[in-house]
Amino acid sequence: MNIFATPRRCLDGKVAIVTGGSQGLGFEIARQYVEAGASLLVCARDASQLEASVSNLHVLLTPGQKVVAVVGDVATEQDVEHICSSALTSFGRIDVLVNNAGIQGPMGKLEDVDWREWVRTIEVNVLGSVLMARAVAPTMRAQGSGKILQLSGGGATSAMPGMSAYAVSKAAIVRFVETLAEELQGSGIDVNAIAPGAVNTRMLDQVLAAGADKVGSRYFEKALQQKISGGASIQEAAALAVFLASAASDGITGRLISAVWDNWRNLTERKRALAESDVYTLRRITTRDRGLDWGDR
Repeated sequence: MNIFATPRRCLDGKVAIVTGGSQGLGFEIARQYVEAGASLLVCARDASQLEASVSNLHVLLTPGQKVVAVVGDVATEQDVEHICSSALTSFGRIDVLVNNAGIQGPMGKLEDVDWREWVRTIEVNVLGSVLMARAVAPTMRAQGSGKILQLSGGGATSAMPGMSAYAVSKAAIVRFVETLAEELQGSGIDVNAIAPGAVNTRMLDQVLAAGADKVGSRYFEKALQQKISGGASIQEAAALAVFLASAASDGITGRLISAVWDNWRNLTERKRALAESDVYTLRRITTRDRGLDWGDR
């Protein structure tokens, strides 16, 4: 069920690319996009899983909608070019890009983890997202409109011992979102990041499988409790992705918005105030911010 209170078909006629859309949150976003009226190109690395997921989306289609599946690795420039050219060949335009594809990366102390796995995490989570955004930007500029959405996470706003590659990648991508939003000012393209909350996906299972020795007893216990409780609503995170893809969010850009903690459903009425503030951005905390007088200039 789509719990975002907008007209049911708020994405009618729109074309979206959803990376990593064959499972978990990516699939839920794809499902809600189809229900909202969009046509999709869904990409993932696992061909069989992608085929099964797209088959499930096909039963939701109404006349005029289409879903296309493309196997590809967003960290590979050639695959990214193929994904975007396939979208243009199939639909003639690209209105929304959802950079959902990501991996957990190696778990353990920095000096103990496999370096190649650490680098691979940056390649997928950061460079893959940058490559996809770089590839769709010219088309969106020519159209005079577009939405680029990036899935972020807890690693962007707090330290994650034992998962340094993941944390670094999620912080880096938020700064990229803020920077790209500035570059695209006046183009009609909005760029935002989504913090979905502690949702129960395959990544949580990977943390539990790694164990407390690698991720630390505190984080492991937190993950275990999340598994038991069911975690944050995956539907809520996808509903935020619908909102940020819709016309209701036009002009909201360069923000990291939490599906769980932020009152994002009211942002349409608060666009001006939001644009004039640094709310929902990553910033350095100074002594003055905490009421301290240390003689800083």
